[in-house]
Amino acid sequence: MQQNDKWMWWGIAGLISSGFVLSSLVLRDTALSFKAMERTVVVKGLAEHEVQADTVIWPLVYRDADNDLNKLVSRVERKNQAVKAFLTLNGFSDQEISFVAPSVTDKLAQEYSSQDNGFRYVAKSGMTVYTKSPDKVKNALKALGELAKQGIAITENYDNRIEYMFTGLNEIKPEMVQSATKEAREVALKFAKDSDSILGKIKQANQGQFSIRDRDSNTPEIKIVRVVTSVEYYLSD
Repeated sequence: MQQNDKWMWWGIAGLISSGFVLSSLVLRDTALSFKAMERTVVVKGLAEHEVQADTVIWPLVYRDADNDLNKLVSRVERKNQAVKAFLTLNGFSDQEISFVAPSVTDKLAQEYSSQDNGFRYVAKSGMTVYTKSPDKVKNALKALGELAKQGIAITENYDNRIEYMFTGLNEIKPEMVQSATKEAREVALKFAKDSDSILGKIKQANQGQFSIRDRDSNTPEIKIVRVVTSVEYYLSD
């Protein structure tokens, strides 16, 4: 009886051991199949679009100086009126024009400053144009000589430079994303062909960030909109 029990337990152990072996084989085959399904390729697609700026911020800033503060303030007020008249003549509405708060510096009140051309007081004033009509700015720039004839020299530097903007990004986004995704798929198809593989479905995709930059330094009113899309595809034999 004991001998029979012994052989019975040996048989059970053998069955269990065989089960573990079979399970291991099944798991290994499943893992290999899953790994084969996970073959992927990551590609990128680029889309660029040239657009015209649709919004302009134009600071018209000038400086003036005098030893008599009252005379300086009166002259600044007259110049502001002249600048406003110039802008109105060139088609800008009151809603597009805002005055820049004038600032006056007393050179003698500054410990380490010297007087500009012998003048004690220096004023900075002007106005800012915010418009959705870039063409009006373009035409007005050509006529700035009229202000110069009135003794008003508009200064342009880094702080007072004209800013051209494009605000219609949402309107062109879908088309650009579609174009970038199409280019990415073409790259993936070529990769699959070169590697003797079959291109499968998309595993994941990343639209990427849109960027807007000047086309070149001479035409800041012309912008280049750019987006790079990253797409991961499945591959199979």
